[in-house]
Amino acid sequence: MKADYAVSTARACKIISLERSGYYYISKRDDKEVEEKLRWYAEHYPARGCPFYTKRIRKEGYAWNKKRIRRVYIKLGMNKRKRKWKRRIPNPDKEVLLQPLAPNLCWSADFMQDRLENGVKMRVLNIIDDYNREALACKVSSSFPSEHVVEQFEQLIEWHGKPFTIRTDNGTEFMAEAFQKFCKRHQIKHLRIQKGKPMQNGFCERFNRTLREDVLNAYLFETKTQMQELINHWMEDYNQNHPHSSLGDMSPREFKQRLIA
Repeated sequence: MKADYAVSTARACKIISLERSGYYYISKRDDKEVEEKLRWYAEHYPARGCPFYTKRIRKEGYAWNKKRIRRVYIKLGMNKRKRKWKRRIPNPDKEVLLQPLAPNLCWSADFMQDRLENGVKMRVLNIIDDYNREALACKVSSSFPSEHVVEQFEQLIEWHGKPFTIRTDNGTEFMAEAFQKFCKRHQIKHLRIQKGKPMQNGFCERFNRTLREDVLNAYLFETKTQMQELINHWMEDYNQNHPHSSLGDMSPREFKQRLIA
């Protein structure tokens, strides 16, 4: 106010209701020793906070008021929320994506997501055989705990036999204890792709794209049952009639029959 409006100190203090003694007051407080002590504790006990530091300071015989310690603690910026580190899953080694030479050597699994007309989120678990890209399962559900994933694989093993390897991403459903125990029980190798590398699961990713273009993006679904029925009908047509370019324009079932013949 003194600089902008060229008024005296007395008038400026009167306008903002500030005592002139307060304007001229210079603090004689010296918190240097408190700051040094707090910095020492922060360096040696970084996971602790102000209450712990206050108790340790008191044990050393200092009579500083806890409010003073707290004030200096905040002044030094020590009250900022500590960053919580997420548990990191080790990144697996890269595995070359090769077409198996026979059925049941390697299955691939992945999840897709879509919504019903009323906005309810639905997930689709896709499982294919990498040998002939046959869709073994396209299961629709609002949620997929690991136990439900295991049930689906158990059912497929009864129908098609046991695979030697299952390729997945690092999703929680596949990393859970239930799925790991399932693989160990059946002596199945769980092959995980690297983080952020979806094309290491390229066979299933290509299948996902076809399903999304032909069904999920083409229709509106009122119920989960309607969605499952339409996908089942599409899956049967895909396995029987879809001309797959990487299979010499044969459908998955035709390619598999060629091996049997």
